[in-house]
Amino acid sequence: MSTAADNDAHAAAQARSGRMTWGLIGTLALATGSLAVFAALVGAYPVSVSEAFAVLWRWLTGTLAGGATETVLLEVRVPRITAALLVGAALAGAGAVYQGLFRNPLVSPDILGVSTGAGLGAVLGIFLSLPILAIQGFAFIGGMVTVAIVYAIAVTVRGREPTLVLVLAGVVVGSLAGAMISLIKVLADPYDQLPAITFWLLGSLASTRAGDVWSVLPAVLVGLVPLILLRHRITVLSLGDDEARTLGVEAGRLRALVVAAATLMTASVVAISGVIGWVGLVMPHIARMLVGPNFDRLLPASMLLGAAYLLAVDTLARTMAQVETPLGILTAIVGAPFFLWLLARGRHGWN
Repeated sequence: MSTAADNDAHAAAQARSGRMTWGLIGTLALATGSLAVFAALVGAYPVSVSEAFAVLWRWLTGTLAGGATETVLLEVRVPRITAALLVGAALAGAGAVYQGLFRNPLVSPDILGVSTGAGLGAVLGIFLSLPILAIQGFAFIGGMVTVAIVYAIAVTVRGREPTLVLVLAGVVVGSLAGAMISLIKVLADPYDQLPAITFWLLGSLASTRAGDVWSVLPAVLVGLVPLILLRHRITVLSLGDDEARTLGVEAGRLRALVVAAATLMTASVVAISGVIGWVGLVMPHIARMLVGPNFDRLLPASMLLGAAYLLAVDTLARTMAQVETPLGILTAIVGAPFFLWLLARGRHGWN
């Protein structure tokens, strides 16, 4: 009788914990939405709440007049806010996947060379003086090709721990891509191409328009869907290959699919934002401390935190000074101290 009572008490405690966790996720969603509204109102051209609601009403009723406030909100701020939310959510979601996959809280989407490969593609496009859409396409292709090379190397090398080989191959290929970026920077026009290359590599959403968001949204959704459908198996995979096989999960195939999905998300958003570090490292770890390692809760929490964080950083970047600060600088200012603290804690609290 006591065992049954203990089981009932444990089940009730788990149910309460689950409700609290989903309540926290709902709070994060509400806070992210409130931050988006605030970001739409502030800037060099301030907009009042009444003006914003008036523009929203005219947009819903199809009576837009083409005024300055409408242009600022609908053509500049709303696309940029949407892009910040999308980029932050995708990077943080991919970071949660990689950290769980490699069972290491110090792993980020850069570990397989995604960002570096995308950076090489974009830098090559700038060097060739291609239009912005072609540069974004080159960035996307560069990120995907880099990870394909990394995975091909990992498959070729036999007899060693597959996760370790994958990480080491990512470091090597990423370093080679970084060296090629440096070579192109040396050859680039120092008065025209080099400043554009440098600014892109530091990350920015200053030139983002609605078309950019619509161009990458399908790729992000395609990458996100399998992560949602396989969320329980990803939780099992984070326990290790042996445990996964014991529970009937084919680790090799699942890892390949998950890596491909996370890479697709990362490469697509990096193509419009440039290289923005630390989001995929810091936000998933904070989410794990808040909701635990269970992937079905970790993924939405990480994506909401990443979206809110990058939106806050982007809002600060465009309002703190007359000259816009690249996002990569601001995310590093926050991320670097957190990374040092994370190193000091080691693996305490992982899983």
